[in-house]
Amino acid sequence: MITAVEIKEGVILALSSLKANKFRSFMTILGVFIGVASVIAMASIIAGLDNQVTKEIEGLGSNSIFVTKFPPDTDYGKLTEEERNRKPIDYEATQAILQNCPSVDGVAPQNYYRASGGNIVKYKNNQANSPSFFGTLPDYPRVTTRNVVRGRFFNDLDMQRRAMVCVIGDDVAKALFPSEDPLLKQIRVNNRPFTVIGVMEKLDESMFNDGGGNNNYVTIPYSTYEKLIPWEKELFLQVSAVSLDKMPQAIDEIITVMRRIRGVPYDKPNDFDVWTQDRLKDIAGDIAAVIYMISLSISGLGLLVGGIGVANIMLVSVTERTREIGVRKALGARKVNILWQFLTEAMTLSGTGGVIGILFGILIAFIVKLIGNWPFTVSIVWIVIGFTVSVSVGLIAGVYPAYKAARTDPIISLRYE
Repeated sequence: MITAVEIKEGVILALSSLKANKFRSFMTILGVFIGVASVIAMASIIAGLDNQVTKEIEGLGSNSIFVTKFPPDTDYGKLTEEERNRKPIDYEATQAILQNCPSVDGVAPQNYYRASGGNIVKYKNNQANSPSFFGTLPDYPRVTTRNVVRGRFFNDLDMQRRAMVCVIGDDVAKALFPSEDPLLKQIRVNNRPFTVIGVMEKLDESMFNDGGGNNNYVTIPYSTYEKLIPWEKELFLQVSAVSLDKMPQAIDEIITVMRRIRGVPYDKPNDFDVWTQDRLKDIAGDIAAVIYMISLSISGLGLLVGGIGVANIMLVSVTERTREIGVRKALGARKVNILWQFLTEAMTLSGTGGVIGILFGILIAFIVKLIGNWPFTVSIVWIVIGFTVSVSVGLIAGVYPAYKAARTDPIISLRYE
């Protein structure tokens, strides 16, 4: 029967060995340290990104539906002949959905223009940093759940008049009007004059934006956009259902309408894609899983090296303490006592490397956050896993040295010099 006193003595002996042989002990636990540190750092960064991605996806709106020419996870380098020849999602689709889908509450088509070298937006001597520039409909604030905090959004009258008005994001407002009220000021977008009638609310920066950031954009009435840039036909459609319960019905209605206006035969698959935020969550989850597997594989190599190091140092320790083992056996220590003593030392050795690795991994994740502004979340689950794995490495690596020590003949051990 192993007592708490024996466990305590084993831990004390292991710590004493660490202190007495600092360099050797450091080299022994280096592999465990690297393996655990990389696991904790990667897990913290991935968990932080996963939380941010989930938050951003949910911010798209729980009843939002997206209509695009291709699925969001399309590999554009492997398009088939049919996919390359697909018609764009155009304004006809917007009108058809609004008129024929009773479960739809609104549609916000977005047609983005990318000027060569980036869009240039100026007011007097101030210039915004390459904002995105797109046309949309008055439904945009309701569909995207984004609010106008100053002024107003453009309306049906602005659409009918093809008015040269615009609504700007928070970043553009700060860049162009650091000390002025932007309302009713005339700015120039790619050398065209627009009157600012509204400023949108500031949102957290997102990984899902068409360029420039969640707050760095200029939007104008779609009719005006169509007049100024008639060659741009490709639309990104964001649709809102009447309610969350009506989502499945709204999706069915959209698919039916889209197949009809695009002339898709009944026996052919859709030449467009209709998806919701759940699809993005699945894609993000799959990416996170792959990154986890890669990081675990890399960490596994470190832990393997660490295990070999622990086994070697424990074999050296058994040889160095052969006489001590003989004395303990002569005084009545059983094989199981000797076995447990060395196993405890091995687990303490690797566990110490694991604890240092956990702390260093959290530090790495924090430094990455400071340098790259990446989010990170310290996961208690992964800390427990990291420590458990490090101790398990010591347990596995220490089995043979402990078994060898336990089988040592006490007579031969007492003669050992």
